[in-house]
Amino acid sequence: MTAPAPFRCRWAETNDLLRVYHDEEWGEPVRDSRALWETLMLEGFQAGLSWLIVLRRRETLRAAFRGFDPEIVARFGPEDVERLMGDPGVIRARAKIEAAIGNAQAYLAMREKGEDFAAFTWGMVPDAPIVNRTGVVLAQSPASVAMSKALKARGFRFVGPVVVYAWMQAVGMVDDHDPNCFRCEANRVKHA
Repeated sequence: MTAPAPFRCRWAETNDLLRVYHDEEWGEPVRDSRALWETLMLEGFQAGLSWLIVLRRRETLRAAFRGFDPEIVARFGPEDVERLMGDPGVIRARAKIEAAIGNAQAYLAMREKGEDFAAFTWGMVPDAPIVNRTGVVLAQSPASVAMSKALKARGFRFVGPVVVYAWMQAVGMVDDHDPNCFRCEANRVKHA
């Protein structure tokens, strides 16, 4: 007899790529500064689109943005913007591409001032993960509004409160798994 498929968050049931992302990545705490920055850039590219589009293009975006290495991306110039605008494998939105380049520069400026990106962002949510077991997922929160303002003050763009909230979910600062989802911490403990 086959075991029943685990219950997961509804959004992850619509596509195999979303299912794998949900089961293996979404909500796992990310503490590496570069990985946090990459995920924030991907969330910025998602603005106005579906996350599935970003997942389908993630490897192409990684290649086009040289592994999302902020040191390399910060040096991108107009010719790189045009290269990216001509690449059908990336999300060809000039404002998002230029924001990613500017955000690499902002990331490096923070580092040059002795401000570690991971310590800064996780420090803004000291009680993380913020756990939501209501089954109602917000579009933004007071924490994402505060984080958005702090990032913008440091020169980041495409980091509005909705983008930041989705990013906080993705990197484990917010736990918005459905209360019945097998990835919900309460269910993981119960079934361990």
